[in-house]
Amino acid sequence: MISRGDGAARELLWRSRRSLVEAPGWRRAAAAVLAGAISAAALPPVHQVYVLIPALAVWVWLLDGAARYRGAFALGWSFGFGYFAAGCYWVYHAFLVQAGQYEALAPFAVVGLAALLALLTGAAAAAAHAGPRRGVARLIVLAAAWTVAEWVRSWFLTGFPWNLLGTVWAFSDAMIQPAAWVGTYGLGFLTFLALGLPAVAFDSGTTLRRTIAVAACGLGILAVMGGIGTVRLAGVTVETVPNVRLRLVQPNIPQKIKWDRALRAGHVEKQVTMSRSETGGPAPNLVIWAETAVPYVVNANGSKELLSYVARAVPQGGLAIVGAPRAESGDRKLTNALLVLDDSARVIGYYDKSHLVPFGEYVPLRGLLKVSKLVQGRSDFSPGVGPAALKIGELPPFSPLICYEIIFPDAVVAPGDRPQWLLNLTNDAWFGLSPGPYQHLASARMRAVEQGLPLVRVANTGISGVADAYGRLRGAIPLGQEGILDAVLPRALPEPTAYGRIGNWAVIILLMIALSPIVMIRFRTILH
Repeated sequence: MISRGDGAARELLWRSRRSLVEAPGWRRAAAAVLAGAISAAALPPVHQVYVLIPALAVWVWLLDGAARYRGAFALGWSFGFGYFAAGCYWVYHAFLVQAGQYEALAPFAVVGLAALLALLTGAAAAAAHAGPRRGVARLIVLAAAWTVAEWVRSWFLTGFPWNLLGTVWAFSDAMIQPAAWVGTYGLGFLTFLALGLPAVAFDSGTTLRRTIAVAACGLGILAVMGGIGTVRLAGVTVETVPNVRLRLVQPNIPQKIKWDRALRAGHVEKQVTMSRSETGGPAPNLVIWAETAVPYVVNANGSKELLSYVARAVPQGGLAIVGAPRAESGDRKLTNALLVLDDSARVIGYYDKSHLVPFGEYVPLRGLLKVSKLVQGRSDFSPGVGPAALKIGELPPFSPLICYEIIFPDAVVAPGDRPQWLLNLTNDAWFGLSPGPYQHLASARMRAVEQGLPLVRVANTGISGVADAYGRLRGAIPLGQEGILDAVLPRALPEPTAYGRIGNWAVIILLMIALSPIVMIRFRTILH
């Protein structure tokens, strides 16, 4: 029996839904933009996940009013524009580093990035328009289309899979554990489905019993996700790699002065001093600096004096890993590199960043576009060969990842050559004290869960830290602070995770399972 209060509430929801469906086109587009912007509050570091319930409900109801694919695409684009503009607004910080030169471009960069990425949410909405138009089946198809769009973002326009929906759970160690089986893409699918079910629970004509049952299914999905994570973490002890003592160096050097010719020698000296400081604890044997921590181009043969000075940071009998621009002798090719130094100043290993940032590290179509890149220097960086497992002496092999290479779920480990840990060097000083560095860290932790590998992350201005193979932070230096972190290296899981073994095939299998009943029903309808 429905109480008067329940009936009034349901009637109000149905009227709200009807007003959205029947509103003029521009109002529906504006509502979609607003819903997308509100949904960004679920992302790190805010993590107000509950806002996805009304935001997704509004979007789903708006899509009910789309009579054609073009209308569905427009509403999908509008929602995506709000989501990406609000979730990535911090990009404008990068254009303020060189004040007066790029400042005027900042708003256009934010709007342009959001507009381009929103093409994929528009395509997802248009694709879902071809499926069922009502009920849970409609939501499953839309969630699957959203997930495919997130994967396409990993290579569309060189790739930018930032703020994947699954990262909204980064505040909870338990809730991110399902990524070990289905990856962050799959976690995002389950999240979309669970938090979107209330939208279809209040479809017009739905009985109270059905409304409760549908909403309970959403809670059930979340409960299963959390339950799986809780069981996985229960009784886990963090084992560590013997004889590896890390020191992470976070100098907190502002980007505006990082490359200043009069100051950069002092930047190196500062990091050497921090590397050698006494803390009263066990001495480190592996010192790690951030991306481009050495603000000079390093040439193995022509930079002996520089390397000798940097090597003062190397513990006796130990190693140092530092970020620096690198050039081969007699070669004009420049790379954004990671160098491994021993205590005699020899470069005994290196890695060149392979996935470069457009307009940051190189200018696409340079012959046509008469613009310069944001990073200092006229020359473009050249890409390296891709993911690799560096094997240096007795150090466990590791996968080096520079800057946003860590955000690509299926490109952090070399195929067939599993490392024992992930090392991410980055320089998030470009983005100030904004949500950007928090979102970057959340994405990096997801890679640890997906691969079952510990993560060591060193950032110029933060957030530097160490996470175990379950993505749990074991120590960190806060954003915007100078400091060092001495830590041990957690062990990798003895065997790869399910996602680590089969990669995005795990997501494909999940989507096939979810969509198979809908396909079977459609097929039967066609036959009859």
